[in-house]
Amino acid sequence: MPEPPYTLALIEDQAPIREMLQEYLCAQPEFECELVAESVEAFLAALPTATRPPQLILSDIGLPGLSGIEGIPLLQARLPQAQVVMLSVYAEAERVYQALCAGAVGYLLKDTPLRELKEHLLQVMAGGSPMSPGVARHVVQAFQRMSQQPAPATGLGGEPLTARELDIVRGIEDGLSYKLIASRYGISLDTVRNHIRSVYRKLHINSKGELLARALQRHRG
Repeated sequence: MPEPPYTLALIEDQAPIREMLQEYLCAQPEFECELVAESVEAFLAALPTATRPPQLILSDIGLPGLSGIEGIPLLQARLPQAQVVMLSVYAEAERVYQALCAGAVGYLLKDTPLRELKEHLLQVMAGGSPMSPGVARHVVQAFQRMSQQPAPATGLGGEPLTARELDIVRGIEDGLSYKLIASRYGISLDTVRNHIRSVYRKLHINSKGELLARALQRHRG
């Protein structure tokens, strides 16, 4: 895992919100602000001027031009190691699903207090996938359905997830880092990683975002 200070970029079109985020987050010792832009297009245009490539991007969804969700693949193409977190006024499952499928690692609401927002961003850099409570509720319901129905908890080949693997999945859903998941269940970090690899293999996925998106897709259906 990278060590702080983390290079941070902000994409937000509403000037008061953009300035508030910049004033608070960029003053935190854990972050170094590299770019602040009002759109995905402006961010990409300014990226060559950055001193260091951003490791963490906090992006609004409702932007002029490309939406934040549409921009994720472009951001990841230019910055494949960057973690993209969405910031939105919308909590409905459809937008969360779209953002996770596009590659976002977290989804936070704009009414999140700044202190909590900072903690959520630090969770991302520690390997977590944070979500605001209103957003997480959809994911919780989806995982409840996964645990109640045998079929969703199996891979494409019909291989079921073990009870411990389902525990790990719930830890990811809670936004926990691998270290915190290990602490929650009293197992080693290497054991958590082994379970994660097994879950990904059985479900034929490659990321936490895909895992959460899969659960939300079943919840929609």
